[in-house]
Amino acid sequence: MLSNSKFILYGQEIPRGVSLSINLELPKLYNTPTKLPIHVIRGRKNGPTIFISAAIHGDELNGIEIIRRLRKLAILKNIRGTIILVPIVNIYGIMTLSRYLPDRRDLNRSFPGSTHGSLASRVAKIFFDEIVRKCDLGIDLHTASIHKSNLPQIRTNINNEYIFNLAKAFQAPVILHSELRDGSLRAVAQDEGIPILLYEAGEALRFDEKCIRIGVNGIINVLRESGMLTKVMKKAEKNPPIVTKNSQWIRSIESGMLRTIKALGDTVRQDEIIAFIDEALGDSSFELRAPFDGVIIGKSEIPLVQEGDAVFHIAKFRNLEVAEDRIEYFNENTIELSEFFELNNEEIIE
Repeated sequence: MLSNSKFILYGQEIPRGVSLSINLELPKLYNTPTKLPIHVIRGRKNGPTIFISAAIHGDELNGIEIIRRLRKLAILKNIRGTIILVPIVNIYGIMTLSRYLPDRRDLNRSFPGSTHGSLASRVAKIFFDEIVRKCDLGIDLHTASIHKSNLPQIRTNINNEYIFNLAKAFQAPVILHSELRDGSLRAVAQDEGIPILLYEAGEALRFDEKCIRIGVNGIINVLRESGMLTKVMKKAEKNPPIVTKNSQWIRSIESGMLRTIKALGDTVRQDEIIAFIDEALGDSSFELRAPFDGVIIGKSEIPLVQEGDAVFHIAKFRNLEVAEDRIEYFNENTIELSEFFELNNEEIIE
């Protein structure tokens, strides 16, 4: 871990015990200047440096609210090390509620970027060089793509013991071992020795209160586990997250109207009917069945489907009784917002 004895961001030295906001210059849009707002919280004591980012895709809003609430927590005054908060990475996409940049590229396929490339590549270069490379760890906040929703889940490399322990500490319902994609932030950061937890939860262009609460609480848990905040004594978890290495999107076998039988978080057995696809202008109906035992961790939210559309994301998990208990536990134990703020705004004497 970095010592944090001297920390410089965007040419500005940030002393210990200081919190401030900085605007990074980005390529402008025509004649409109564009800046990337970031917030830095430096503790008085040495510790890791972590970035927490949201809205790499401009239509993913839950993470923005997670970071807004996180900044309000008084407990962060006791942080050891440095936190860099980036609530909106894709500042261009958020203007038009678009997943992509104006050059129609996906920012999360453009890393590490280039100073001479496309707009997406240039933004990726600035974000990676000025922020990511200065960190020991990252938490990247996402939602599902448009017209889909995700059960709260952590995606990471579970073969890395250090990051796997942090993933478990986050306490999302599901931990999914996720393969790296070329040009993604997580892939390039891992090549640089910077592990990243990717939190997926909710739906694009929507706030989901439960997903937001789990996200805020999860980040605090990770800060405690990584030694940036003092750990608190907790009872042993009766229902740890579901951990799986395999998942699959189930695609529509016909075009028509999707009539779902199973919901997000439901367990399914192999060959069980999970939805019907009805002809919009006819009487025929087709069964969509689960190819294996597992838990639904993502699904389409629009009833109109074309043949081949991805409609259910199922994580393989054989012990369905255990899965049901764990999902039910998370559904019943999402802490009340007032209780959470009371717990995490206590002054801690270290």
